[in-house]
Amino acid sequence: MDIITGLDIGSTEVRLVVGQKNQNQEEGLQIIGAVSVPAAGINKGAVNSIEDITSSISACLEKAERLVGVPITNVWVGINSPHIKCEKSRGVVAVGKSDGEINQDDVERAIEAARALSVPPNYEILHVIPIKYTVDNQEDIKDPIGMTGVRLEVETLIVQGLTTQINNLTKAIYRTGLEIDDLVLSPLAASEAVINSKQKELGVAVVNIGASTTSLVVFEEGELLHTAVIPIGSEHITADIAIGLRCPINLAERIKVELGNALPENFNKKDEIDITELAQEEDSPEEARKVSQKYIAQIIEARAEEIFEKVDEEFKKIDRSGMLPAGVFLIGGGAKLEGMVEVAKKQLRLPACLGANKNISTVIDKVNDLQFLTALGLVVWGNQTIEVTKKFNLPGREAVNKYFKKLKDILNSFKP
Repeated sequence: MDIITGLDIGSTEVRLVVGQKNQNQEEGLQIIGAVSVPAAGINKGAVNSIEDITSSISACLEKAERLVGVPITNVWVGINSPHIKCEKSRGVVAVGKSDGEINQDDVERAIEAARALSVPPNYEILHVIPIKYTVDNQEDIKDPIGMTGVRLEVETLIVQGLTTQINNLTKAIYRTGLEIDDLVLSPLAASEAVINSKQKELGVAVVNIGASTTSLVVFEEGELLHTAVIPIGSEHITADIAIGLRCPINLAERIKVELGNALPENFNKKDEIDITELAQEEDSPEEARKVSQKYIAQIIEARAEEIFEKVDEEFKKIDRSGMLPAGVFLIGGGAKLEGMVEVAKKQLRLPACLGANKNISTVIDKVNDLQFLTALGLVVWGNQTIEVTKKFNLPGREAVNKYFKKLKDILNSFKP
């Protein structure tokens, strides 16, 4: 039984989705389990306590293994740090064969040439994603294999991560006894579950509003155009409510989740809600009090607008502000807030809607939750990579495995 597992380590929860490959059925992938546990030891995508995050991952793994009934040994891991950098790089090679026919080997050499850009000393390459090829003078080629030419050029997008953060994350995962298949940029993986190839052609963005970060990817003409991670998330909204209402943070979170709305125009000044019951449930020493719904909505709207302003700034960097015909898909826990879609439409001047699992059949409803779409996307990513690796013996995977093996040997040498 081929098991593919996606591990999404967020600031508030660790989520694990388990998929199974069906060899004989039409649909090659079926989701058989999805679990989550509260996370500790990670903030804004960076590990701040290896001990805590290791025990969170272990708890999640144990829960998943009990649920699916088979041991889980390997995971595809999402990485989501504000220190992610994204650069374009070109690689040029001469076509190897004398008859000028381009084969897989030429493509690999061109991609390898594009990899050779100067990476800052404390960064390392996570992904090298080919955007388009040029054969002699013919541009915008999607797949050059089998074509004839003398000179092959590739334009790639190189995604880099901070080495120390990658090492801390991998160390914590290895401590639980898991093997890492690969590290994948979280929003890139999530897009595999949320959008289809038609939308990628037209121009589309996926925006993941997490607790402490908001990450995004932009596609156009079927290729990745840009990716970024912004260090603001939905817990900033909670903090704003706590300050605005002068109430404890746990009560502010309950108010946000149960009563929050990002559209102040939906309420009158007279609309009030009684938060006494919520305060009692959260053991908050509050006297009986009512708060204005309009006021709460104004607090939420201000921060939501800031989040989407930052997203729009990223779109401006690639000249796509207000220019993505297939619109924006919102995922992540923060997108569940009432009115977020409307604020997104207004701020980004684009069609916007909540993302949903469009591409994978599953009997587990939990997987279709906005918070699970990244972990689900990691399973899809893993499945696709395995398919492609089988088809062409692709580079990259070996290099990644070699790197992780080296890291594992070093870590094992420290064990008592």
